[in-house]
Amino acid sequence: MASALFPLIKKLIRKGSLKLTLASGETHVVGDGTGDTVAVRFADQQAEDAIARDPTLKLGEMYMEGRFILEQGDIYEFLSLVKQNTTNEVFDFRMAALLVGRIAWQQIKSRSPINRNKYNVAHHYDLSAKLFDLFLDEDWQYSCAYFNPPGISLYEAQLAKKRHIAAKLLVEPGQKVLEIGSGWGGMAMYLAEAYPGLDVTGITLSEEQLKVSRERAAKRGLSDRVRFELQDYRYMTGKKFDRIVSVGMFEHVGIGDYGKFFRKVSELLDDNGVMLLHSIARPKPSYATNAFIEKYIFPGGYIPSVGETAPPLEKAGLLTRDIETLPMHYAYTLRHWRNRFVARKADAVALYDEKFFRMWEFYLAGSEMGFRWDELFIMQLQIAKNQFAVPDNRNYIAEREAKLKEFEAARAPLEKVTF
Repeated sequence: MASALFPLIKKLIRKGSLKLTLASGETHVVGDGTGDTVAVRFADQQAEDAIARDPTLKLGEMYMEGRFILEQGDIYEFLSLVKQNTTNEVFDFRMAALLVGRIAWQQIKSRSPINRNKYNVAHHYDLSAKLFDLFLDEDWQYSCAYFNPPGISLYEAQLAKKRHIAAKLLVEPGQKVLEIGSGWGGMAMYLAEAYPGLDVTGITLSEEQLKVSRERAAKRGLSDRVRFELQDYRYMTGKKFDRIVSVGMFEHVGIGDYGKFFRKVSELLDDNGVMLLHSIARPKPSYATNAFIEKYIFPGGYIPSVGETAPPLEKAGLLTRDIETLPMHYAYTLRHWRNRFVARKADAVALYDEKFFRMWEFYLAGSEMGFRWDELFIMQLQIAKNQFAVPDNRNYIAEREAKLKEFEAARAPLEKVTF
């Protein structure tokens, strides 16, 4: 039987070198022969046909199941080779129909009155804390690091991220701070220790993160100033905060709920308050999430463009006071995470199994490829209710970062999380 996939691969791969072994045993070399060869093999005809029908979803699934096999190179090198060759020439009617269907389904789900936030968060963040310990830095920062200056370690880059965000927040001692999506508590604890008398509330929908955060805060003697709560931001009432920070959470809000999110921010933020929103962003709307990521990694998630974010923000009566983009820093972060995760493959397999390891490796590799080749980036939006809440120049950022470095030099070392 003739391969349905090989003609597509042959048409697609014009640069580089791909050695392709079909399920039938036939071997082909495609590309112009430049660069290192990536060699792949299909274990069975069903796997080959599945990828031909729906590559966006089935490539990852077949890799998970060990039916799409890398014999030379790794999954990131394969994805990178494909991406550098991608053109509209192989985008046929069948693939277009799949994409339209997924866009329609995601748009419907994102506007559903059923609140699946806690389920969606639990799907990813309530995995064993031991898993995240395999690849995150010492402070368990599960968002884009800031490699400034270039070449610093992952831990140093995550510290630079927290410092940069804190400086933009313009925090002052004694203020009330809300963190929407508090992760494992690192950002909240950093702020509380950097500024005397700060009152910090961190909210999360992950029971696993809540448990770890509370334990970490207690060990550092911060429980009276840093409270972590299992709380959906939508249902917070009766409080006003001087500062609001959200790092790596907006991607989970869903495009249908941006208006609700910013209206709630406006309700919770003091009239002289400042918010810092740190989120993955894309150069233009896509209307749907990658099928593999939606199904296996972040159900309900969506990466916005700046253009999709601004209108609901403005309608909520909020002002954008500063916009900064970090174009490649998440690619660097993901490379660190993937290298650390793969180096501890045996631990990951013992914790779950081989299929889970390949799923997570595919997710990390595909995400890194997105930032290197699909022009994804980080946006940091500084938000306020009035134009006088922040200075009229950006000099204060460097000045505040310098003072925060002094605090960091005297800060007690972070304790290792135990299980």
